[in-house]
Amino acid sequence: MKNDIIIPSSLVQGARVRIVSPSGSISPDIIDSAVTMLCNAGYEVIVGKHAKAEYCRFAGTDAERLADLQEAFDDDRADLILCSRGGYGATRIIGNVNLEGFARHPKWVVGFSDITAIHSLLQTNGFASLHAPMLKHLTEHGWEDRYVSHIFDILYGREVVYDIPCDSRNRMGTVRGTLRGGNLAVLSGLRGTRFDYSPAGTVLFIEDIGERPYQIDRMLWNMKHGGIFDGISGLIVGHFTGYEDDMSMGKTTCDLIAEMVSDYDFPVCFGFPVGHTDDNEPLICGATVELSVDSVSAKLKYLF
Repeated sequence: MKNDIIIPSSLVQGARVRIVSPSGSISPDIIDSAVTMLCNAGYEVIVGKHAKAEYCRFAGTDAERLADLQEAFDDDRADLILCSRGGYGATRIIGNVNLEGFARHPKWVVGFSDITAIHSLLQTNGFASLHAPMLKHLTEHGWEDRYVSHIFDILYGREVVYDIPCDSRNRMGTVRGTLRGGNLAVLSGLRGTRFDYSPAGTVLFIEDIGERPYQIDRMLWNMKHGGIFDGISGLIVGHFTGYEDDMSMGKTTCDLIAEMVSDYDFPVCFGFPVGHTDDNEPLICGATVELSVDSVSAKLKYLF
């Protein structure tokens, strides 16, 4: 299948890494630990001027966070942009990002949760990016961690294939499509904007934290009413955490999702390790993938 999205070049030893905080504020100690870890591994690291700032719940004002992100996007020598954390705030600044410099030298942007907004900005402008753990996970788990290893496998162009044990709610099938998605609440907030992408040919992955089951249900109905499920080629359901024991809707969140998509015939994979837990596999937003679900497992592989 044709996919015109631009995949950034693979990293090389000694690559320049920019650390930015486009959303919530973060403990400066986590950034300092990440800098030490990356420098010891041979990377050149530049920390955004306001990455350690705090303004209300944000890492600096909108203007300050935008300035750091823009500077990183414009850096022709940078190959990797690590977002320090999620939280909330990226949606407030993505409308003012200029991508001319980024287009001259596309680079990997890594993060998840609220960083879903930046992934959507890049995908709707033709660039792939990496939905993956951020600095806290990196510093707490280190280089030997499975998920950190997979991040850098992808960044260095090495093959990564996911093989997930079967979930009873899975729906079998094999499909190829463009991998897109991220945090469900962030995606819902972008519906109907210029950062909302067509569902056609999309293998959609979703995850969330701290959203009550009725709120998830409402977002799912918005997607259903909006024709999202009519267009996608496959669905990957990750972790939904924060209200695991809330049965106020009479079903678990995953059972709600299974019921919502029961009228469709695309393959569905439940229990994929992506989201707000330590089990958080990196996923290339915008990449062409093959999703294959059978009675034993679900496999996801990249097609380059």
